[in-house]
Amino acid sequence: MDGFSIAVLSDFHYDPYFSCHPLRAAIGMVNDLRPDLIALTGDFVSTPLFESNDRKAALAAEPCAALLAKLNARHGLWAVMGNHDFFTDQDHVIEALRRHGIQVLSNQSVPIEAGGDRFWLAGVNDVLSGTADLRTTLQDVKNGDATVLLAHEPDYADLVARYPVDFQISGHSHGGQIRIPGLLNLYLPPLAKKYILGLYKIGPLILYTNAGIGTVNLPVRLNCPPEITLITLRRSAEH
Repeated sequence: MDGFSIAVLSDFHYDPYFSCHPLRAAIGMVNDLRPDLIALTGDFVSTPLFESNDRKAALAAEPCAALLAKLNARHGLWAVMGNHDFFTDQDHVIEALRRHGIQVLSNQSVPIEAGGDRFWLAGVNDVLSGTADLRTTLQDVKNGDATVLLAHEPDYADLVARYPVDFQISGHSHGGQIRIPGLLNLYLPPLAKKYILGLYKIGPLILYTNAGIGTVNLPVRLNCPPEITLITLRRSAEH
C-alpha cells in the first residue's frame, strides 16, 4: 500500500453563513487530489455559545453531511466524533453522516485493503467526553499490522504512543485559530495545547494535527487559514 493517500478534513462547525463557504471550496480541491480515502476528524456542529438548546444545534449536521457527501474516494469517507458533536446530540450527528454514506468509527477498527495488502483504520469516540476506549478500539487489529488512528483531540497521542498504533490523525486545535507572532495562540481548547499544528513524533508514534475548516466562537481566522491535508503512506525503511 505504498503510495496510498488519505485526505484529512476536520472541525467544520457548520453554519449557513460562515463555515459553509470554506467547506464548499474544499470539496472541489479534495476531489481534484483523488485521494484513496477521506478522513473526517470531528466537530461537524458547534455547541451554542449563548443558547441552551444543544439538540437544536445538532441539526446542522444534516446540511454539513450533505456537502461532505460530494467528496469522492474509492475507499470511502470515514469519520469520528468531536467534543462539539458529543455535547450537542451525538446520535443525531452520527445518523446524519451515515444517511449520506459517511462511515463513523466508534471505538472500532476496520481493515482497509488494496492490492493484497492492508492497514487498519481505527477511530475512538471523543476523548473529552470520557467515552474513548483505545483498548476496545484496537482489539481486532492483528499483531504487526500497520494502524492509522483517527482521534479528535491531538494531545491524546501521549496515551496512544503506548499502544501499537503507527500514525494518529487529529484536529480540534484549529491550529490556534488566531495566531499573533510573538504571542500565544488565542484559541487552544483542552487536549490541544501541546500538539497544536502539523507533524509530531511521540516515541514510535507519528501524529498529524489538522488546523480545521471552520471556526468556533468567532468566525475569524488570523495567520491560520483553513486546511486540507493530503497524507501519503510510505513503506517503512524497516521493511
